[in-house]
Amino acid sequence: MGASILVRGGRIVDPSQNLDEVGNLLIADGKVAAIGRTAGVDAERTIDAKDLIVAPGLIDMHVHLREPGNEERETIESGTAAAAAGGFTAVACMPNTSPPLDSDAGIEFVLRQAARVASTRVYPIGAITKGRAGKELAEVGLMLRAGAVAFSDDGDGIMDSGVCLRAMQYISMFGRLFIQHCEDKSLVGRGCMNAGPTATRLGLPGLPAIAEEVMVQRDITLARQSGCRYHVAHISTAGAVELVRRAKAAGQMVTTEVCPHHLLLTDEACVTYDPNYKMNPPLRSQMDVSACVEGVRDGTIDCLVTDHAPHSHQDKEMGFQEAPFGIIGLESALPLFIEALVAPRVIDWPRLIHMLSTRPAELLQVPGGSLRPGAAADVTLIDPQMEWTLDAERMRSRSRNTPFHGRTVRGRAVMTIVGGEVRFSLA
Repeated sequence: MGASILVRGGRIVDPSQNLDEVGNLLIADGKVAAIGRTAGVDAERTIDAKDLIVAPGLIDMHVHLREPGNEERETIESGTAAAAAGGFTAVACMPNTSPPLDSDAGIEFVLRQAARVASTRVYPIGAITKGRAGKELAEVGLMLRAGAVAFSDDGDGIMDSGVCLRAMQYISMFGRLFIQHCEDKSLVGRGCMNAGPTATRLGLPGLPAIAEEVMVQRDITLARQSGCRYHVAHISTAGAVELVRRAKAAGQMVTTEVCPHHLLLTDEACVTYDPNYKMNPPLRSQMDVSACVEGVRDGTIDCLVTDHAPHSHQDKEMGFQEAPFGIIGLESALPLFIEALVAPRVIDWPRLIHMLSTRPAELLQVPGGSLRPGAAADVTLIDPQMEWTLDAERMRSRSRNTPFHGRTVRGRAVMTIVGGEVRFSLA
């Protein structure tokens, strides 16, 4: 274990304890040893946290680390280095690798690599169907035993309702989260951006909002039948937010997440034909953005995620319609969420930390999200006032595909501690 650490004089924000006060945090033997105004008078290292927020480590429950198979875009080593620099102490990686994570061997590979090179904790998400083909169920039980924390065919939704229902019933036996990429492929064709006036003006085929909403509606019905814990990945439309809101009001175990780009950007950003604005779900209308913000405000949306999706420069250099979907986000997410939600007072800091740490830990049923004494010492120190400029060329990811390059932002993770060890420090 690392040296004992006293984090002194910071604003400790821990939603799991309804705690928001200035005090000290003592770390010893990789765990939180004490917390409060007098915690830890004797420590081998002291960190002055005056004017900083001391939070349970941030957890991103939706990232793409690309390993195995696409290491030129990202690796577990580079992706988790980016995560630590963004203030994340843990990430859950999606299974759309090559080959996909649809077996216990794939899950074990990710965990072995993570143990060897990762800067953060890595929680693999297993594929629901073999090859993510949406036809035959994968070995969920074996993957769970190997260390998978949830299941998804992310990148593709399961189109066959019968397969989807059987998968929900199977996964519900283990009490794990079923995460769906909600997009009815029969409604999208070759669409590459949000369907609407902007797509028409640009002469680009559209991805209609109804493609997301139809699958969310179907899945809510199937989840009610199966008793499954159902989670809508990267929600983006007003209709889908309302469907989740109604399901929650009816008492269903339905949750969802949202990305920073779906809170800050609209499809008007695509007018330059810059493929860095191409993502799936696509940037939507201002009405959809406002609905997502309201969904955060009223608690319909549970978690904040990045959907970190690295692509090489060569891939993104293709024309808008041909370029792959996706942007990176681990190092830019925190200040962007501050800009979208805290600065305009949609939510306060305790709610932000809850959505970025405590709630993801609860949904994935993993350690973290708390600074209670005895908990693993996963801690993020945040300077809420630091102004800086996002620079893609200085990011730790292997890829540079972000539409936020050059944006001036406020708020930054200045130190990331995982299991009592400092894994990132800005100083």
